[in-house]
Amino acid sequence: MRAVRLWIGSAIAAAAAVASCNTALAHVTVQPADAPANSYAHLVFTVPHGCNGSATTALRIKLPDGILSAKPQMKPGWKVEIKSRKLDAPVPGPHGKSVTEVVDEVAWHGGPLPDNLYDTFGLIVRLPDKAGQSLYFPAVQECEQGVERWIEIPSAGQDTDKLRTPAPVVRLKASH
Repeated sequence: MRAVRLWIGSAIAAAAAVASCNTALAHVTVQPADAPANSYAHLVFTVPHGCNGSATTALRIKLPDGILSAKPQMKPGWKVEIKSRKLDAPVPGPHGKSVTEVVDEVAWHGGPLPDNLYDTFGLIVRLPDKAGQSLYFPAVQECEQGVERWIEIPSAGQDTDKLRTPAPVVRLKASH
C-alpha cells in the first residue's frame, strides 16, 4: 500500500512538472534569460504555437530603453521591418560614436508558421550597463485568425509567474 501511495505521489509530481512546463512554453519567450550587462547578446525569441490553432504570420518585438544597437536575424520566407526612434539627446555609444537614434521595434512578417510547429527569431543587441535590472521585450504575435499580446510587465514586487500574458524578459547580471 505504501508503494502504491509513493507511486501515485510520484505520478502527481510528474504531472505537475509537465503542466508547469507546458505553461512556461505557452507564450513567446527569450533566451538567454540572464545575460551580462554592458555586452553584446544574441537573443532568441521562441514562438511555440499559433493563436488558438491558427498559423502565426507576424511577430513584433518592442525593444526596451537602454538598448543602443540591435540587428535582427533574416529568416527565409519572412520580411523584416525595423522601426527606429530618435533619442531626446545623443548618448555615448559603442566605438566612441554618439547615438542619436535607436531601434524601437523589430517585426517579422511572413511564414506562415503552422500552429503545430515552433520557430525562433533572433536579435543581436548591445545590452545596457545596468546589472541587476530586468529588460522586458513586449511581443505581439499576429496569426491568420487572431492576435496574442505577450506584453505584461510585472509591477514592483509582483511575481512574473502570476501574469497571464507576460512579456519576454532578460535579467542583466554583472559582467566579468
